[in-house]
Amino acid sequence: MFKPLATRFLQHLTNQNQWSKPYLTAFAGKVIQLNVAFVTTNLLILEDGSLAIAGETATPDAIIHVPPSLALGLLAKDEAAKMQIKIDGDAHLASEIGKVLQHMRWDIEEDLSHIVGDIPANKMSNLSKKAFFEIKKQSVNLTEMLAEYWQEEKPMLAKKRHVEQFNTEVDALRSDVARLEKRLTKFIKSLTESSVN
Repeated sequence: MFKPLATRFLQHLTNQNQWSKPYLTAFAGKVIQLNVAFVTTNLLILEDGSLAIAGETATPDAIIHVPPSLALGLLAKDEAAKMQIKIDGDAHLASEIGKVLQHMRWDIEEDLSHIVGDIPANKMSNLSKKAFFEIKKQSVNLTEMLAEYWQEEKPMLAKKRHVEQFNTEVDALRSDVARLEKRLTKFIKSLTESSVN
């Protein structure tokens, strides 16, 4: 029951976002798997540029992994979070589909207006936008507060400057060891040559 409803919603969404169809038709017949937080979904790109839920046996051409820790960052439009998304398979397909999905918008006000009329739909849409904005703002605040707590009060996360300092020290140690190795090789070579003479 879920699969046909989800497919109808995805097709409705692509119909509302007609601009996306030329981008999607280029990948017709491809399957992309979305692993967002704890939900895994296979999407099939149809010939007309719309999306459908693919069967469980479909082999994905590309897989996009979004761990739960990044989901809030992506909702907050954090550019750093986008860089941490893991992609397996066809990277070009995954990045193009990711861009399309990121810019798709559901015109819920238009859909509601067919059910309750234009004015109530507008009021309900504005109210839901305000509620969503507030939830998003509070989620970002909570995420930042937890990150600060885990860095300052109960260190579980390393600060960026500490990680950079550690990396610099490891690089310096690596070059020091390489220089020492060269000196030892020279020293052993000179000892060997002096013992032969």
